[in-house]
Amino acid sequence: MTDAEHERSGLLDDVSLRSLGTHAVLYGTAILMAVPYLYTISRSFQPRRFLTSPKPFWIPPEITFEYYRHILTQSLFVQWTINTFIIAGGATLIILVIDSMIAFSLTRLDWPGQSVVMGVILASFMVPYYMNIVPLYTVVSDLGLVNSYWGVILPAVASPLGVFLLYQFFRDIPDEYEEAARLDGFSTFQIYSRIVLPLARPILASLALFMFVYNWNAFLWPLIVLSDQAAYTLPIGLVNLYQGNLTTPGLHMAVTVLASLPLFIVYLFFQGEIVRAVQIQGTGTTG
Repeated sequence: MTDAEHERSGLLDDVSLRSLGTHAVLYGTAILMAVPYLYTISRSFQPRRFLTSPKPFWIPPEITFEYYRHILTQSLFVQWTINTFIIAGGATLIILVIDSMIAFSLTRLDWPGQSVVMGVILASFMVPYYMNIVPLYTVVSDLGLVNSYWGVILPAVASPLGVFLLYQFFRDIPDEYEEAARLDGFSTFQIYSRIVLPLARPILASLALFMFVYNWNAFLWPLIVLSDQAAYTLPIGLVNLYQGNLTTPGLHMAVTVLASLPLFIVYLFFQGEIVRAVQIQGTGTTG
């Protein structure tokens, strides 16, 4: 074997060892992060006598579905989940449509006052959320939207984050795409819907997941607006469910599992687009 071959073999061994070490660290970290969730799932299936035992059981000696049965039949959990899906999904859909249009108009169109509008959007980040609660509730009350889905959805739509993220992405789309579309006779709306939006699918998916999770977990504003127990979102309903079952840890574990399951499923659908969005932002290219 020549010196060059020895050197090449040594480099390959170094790369293999480095790759092995990296994967070991990553998988070890993932396992450590998954341990609390696995323990929660295990505890949610254990009878009460094992939950109160001084010795913890990772693998349930006996399995019970009592807690899940109680949640699904003795509470409004299903209704709360439906309410949360409607509010989080509706707010996310409206945010994607409105914020993408605003970002498109700020980056791909030419009209007076663009810099002023963008400055106002950026300045809104500096206003604490809690300062808007009283005037926002007054507006919602005057519109007759208290204790309704729209009373929770519409204020959630007025978020500058989506405009800011999409503004950064739309600005990096090459002008040549738009010029070619103009030569083919595309209108402004066709450029927006058939050129820009398909290119922005990864960042739109990331924004959709972020806003869905944010509105899914929202607590303060839905608590203020919603007064009927049947209209509660999942975070509010779970707090009420906890208050009546303080000495039932298995019920708390089952609630945690059921409440996190929808978000886990949503993430599985969007994880590919999220990875692609991170890659695009890191390389500065659109495809």
